[in-house]
Amino acid sequence: MGDVTKQLAVLGSTGSIGQQVLDVVRALRHRFHIVGLAGGDNTELLAEQINEFQPRFVYYLDKAKAPQTDISYEFLLLEEMASHPYVDTAVIATSGKAGLGPTLAAVKAGKNVALANKESLVMAGEIITNEAKIHSAQILPIDSEHSAIWQCLSGERQEVAQLILTASGGPFYHYSPEQLSRVTIKQALSHPSWQMGKKVTIDSATLMNKGLEVIEARWLFDMPFEKIKVLIHPQSIMHSMVEFVDGSIKAQLSYPDMRLPIQYALSYPERLPNPRLPRLDWSNITKLTFDQPDWETFPCLKIATEAGKKGGTYPAVLCAADEVAVELFLSGRIKFIDIPGLIEQTLEEHQAITHPSLEEILATDAWARGKIEQLATGDNR
Repeated sequence: MGDVTKQLAVLGSTGSIGQQVLDVVRALRHRFHIVGLAGGDNTELLAEQINEFQPRFVYYLDKAKAPQTDISYEFLLLEEMASHPYVDTAVIATSGKAGLGPTLAAVKAGKNVALANKESLVMAGEIITNEAKIHSAQILPIDSEHSAIWQCLSGERQEVAQLILTASGGPFYHYSPEQLSRVTIKQALSHPSWQMGKKVTIDSATLMNKGLEVIEARWLFDMPFEKIKVLIHPQSIMHSMVEFVDGSIKAQLSYPDMRLPIQYALSYPERLPNPRLPRLDWSNITKLTFDQPDWETFPCLKIATEAGKKGGTYPAVLCAADEVAVELFLSGRIKFIDIPGLIEQTLEEHQAITHPSLEEILATDAWARGKIEQLATGDNR
């Protein structure tokens, strides 16, 4: 196979995952070329990225605050960039519902979609996976757990008994409910294994992140919820496993660095050497431990799994309520321990729609955001 240069559009380039995507590209410039960059409010960082990678297309949130750069480019909306004919692979690294429209546009255009945005598949998994089949688009997971499962399934034709997603457990896994009631914002943002954005870091601390990943796995691998299991693995070295019907289990292991699953999604079906990526040092690994999740102390995992099983618009409510609850916690308006209760209350008050359209999903998202704000302020009009 010749060294073909892939043309990438990176949506969410100024976020944690987006910056790590660009770090992979820096190491492998002969294989990847940046066609488009889309950032948020951080226009200073976006300007630096534009100067370095010289993309043809750029998006930023506030048109009145254009990045200060000498490079000429064309402003494109996220959906236009993700589906543009010049783009081979759209990297969706935006957080929250902002990734939904571009993901759908990219699969409808038959693109490879390197997906780091959880909410897209959680909110609209049925719609996106159906469109991907119709338009022969590939969804290439960037999450380390889904990347691990994808790698374990590679080349296999046999029936799967179960998918086993591993979770670090976050910084509070052995905390009591009383200890959790005193958790500070600073503590919650200190993840023991991974460097991630604020939203994902809080979700990891509540185990909501793992619940969202269970729903994602259901759509990515067309697997019923009954065959998806979660195990706590604090060392974050075994990223996930697949058990087959004969009892054999395959696992994918590597140093906990998001750049490795990012690179695998970008380079697929090849594996490329990258001297910048750290390797496991087996002389420093004394044990690998596994534990069952504590569903009672960390109810977000159960709440998310139940919402996924109910389907319809419930997962959209879950995503929206969680996004607002995390914002409320980070702004000091609620306690860490209040997050699951508010999400659960919002889900309980929802009138679900089965097999919703995209418009119905977005309307549900708006309803859930308003409802959880009401619940948080005690305004139940």
